[in-house]
Amino acid sequence: MTDEHTPPPTGAATAGASPSSSTNGSGAAPSPGTPGADLEARHAELSDAFLRAKAEAENTRRRAEEEVAKARKYAVEAFAENLLPVKDSLEAAIAIPSATPEQLLEGVHATLRQLSAALVRNKVLEINPAPATKFDPHQHQAISVVPAPQEPNTIVAVLQKGYLIADRVLRPALVTVSASS
Repeated sequence: MTDEHTPPPTGAATAGASPSSSTNGSGAAPSPGTPGADLEARHAELSDAFLRAKAEAENTRRRAEEEVAKARKYAVEAFAENLLPVKDSLEAAIAIPSATPEQLLEGVHATLRQLSAALVRNKVLEINPAPATKFDPHQHQAISVVPAPQEPNTIVAVLQKGYLIADRVLRPALVTVSASS
């Protein structure tokens, strides 16, 4: 057997075959052990490996799509579980028709604490800037501008709290801002 990069010995070529032909001259497939047969075997091996890798990539893509669909479908599950005790407390308050205003107020405060804890557990955080805080248009929405003795563009009052989910603004805080002089 000769190396495929070295020329065949002189006089080795026959009249019907070229020196670079990979067949044995009869038109049949190369016999085992010849460079052509080795290349065909390698080609078959690489084709099989490619098809397996392609199938594995497709399976991975399909599994990832299923996981994303499940995550979207059940994303609210933990949040809902944290809100169920709040609903239970409200239903319990309604079920007591003879409750005094003090008892109702105490129950409302307890329910608000439950709701606040559920929101914090689910990374829903309040935006409640203190007066004289610098106005931030990314977290605050100015409802009005009023003359005030403090530095311009600072918050005078919070009309409604805002909320963040992680670092994303769910609702900006509605504020009154001091006017520039």
